[in-house]
Amino acid sequence: MKWKLIDLFSGAGGMSLGFADDRFCGGFDPILAIDNDRAAIETHKANFSGDAVCGNIEDWLDRTEVPAADIVIGGPPCQGFSLLNKKRDGDSRRALWEPYLDIVRRSGARMFIMENVAELFRSPELVAIRKKAEKIGFKTDAAILNTADYGAPQTRRRTIVIGWRKGVWAPQFPPLPTHADPGTKTNRRPWVTVREVIGDLPEPVEIEIQGEAPLNLHIRRTPTEKSMARYRAVPPGGNRFDLLRNAPEITPDCWVRKTSGGTDLFGRLWWDRPSVTIRTEFYKPEKGRYLHPDQHRPITHREAARLMGFPDDFRFCGTKVEIARQIGNAVPPPFAGSLARMAADVLMPAKMTA
Repeated sequence: MKWKLIDLFSGAGGMSLGFADDRFCGGFDPILAIDNDRAAIETHKANFSGDAVCGNIEDWLDRTEVPAADIVIGGPPCQGFSLLNKKRDGDSRRALWEPYLDIVRRSGARMFIMENVAELFRSPELVAIRKKAEKIGFKTDAAILNTADYGAPQTRRRTIVIGWRKGVWAPQFPPLPTHADPGTKTNRRPWVTVREVIGDLPEPVEIEIQGEAPLNLHIRRTPTEKSMARYRAVPPGGNRFDLLRNAPEITPDCWVRKTSGGTDLFGRLWWDRPSVTIRTEFYKPEKGRYLHPDQHRPITHREAARLMGFPDDFRFCGTKVEIARQIGNAVPPPFAGSLARMAADVLMPAKMTA
């Protein structure tokens, strides 16, 4: 028997993968995923069984019976802790975590795990989430965790909120980290580095998605001569300040005027560290530290997917921009696997109290 899993605001399914795939945890059966990104839902369908629904979560709630599940996971959109546009109860609007908890309650789940930006941890929203969870019968805990500490080749700090029904043993939370900064004194394995996950890939040749994994997503851009000159001006580990020192004549005026901050902009990844946080526009080096460690180009979609922790056999659907959005919005599967192992320990029948 596998535990039944509902993934809300699922995106492509990075969190589902960490729970369902034996390489990360296994033991969970995705029975339902909901997201309003059509391409992401097509990706979810291509990789998992169960229903995958594209649409607004409250509209779905209004017309559908929630299936029974053991656990609900997922991350309500975090941009400003967005509110739904749909009015409800007069003039009030419900934050997106509210229908999430409605589904937790209606599904009969014994546990939920909510993922969000680090800023949630000290926000009024977290207080409200925990108060609502208590009202529907859940004890909760929350912490800011770094995905690199759990085997993801990326430093990505996220708030994790967990809830478990009264009558279920409390989980060990946060899960014990499996990896650590190699500069610290610990018996844990060192952080997974950029070199370990993308160092075997050749220079990209194709500019469109085609063929078989892993090279199907290993696609290059077609930069201008000015862009190439800018790439060449950034040394290993460098950033926009090195560009300004080495080639001021081709440095954008806005960077010339801004003499502080933004140390990751137009930066190169380091071979022997984890990646910085991979965001949805990783193919644009002006958005962050997304230049290859020593080649004169931004990282490719395949490199970004690996730096997120996706195995090469995970199938992405959509255009280049849609797939980049799915990668950048995902929960790293190795990190999700650590949360899944914690959840499995809680959900074991022996952990139920009398």
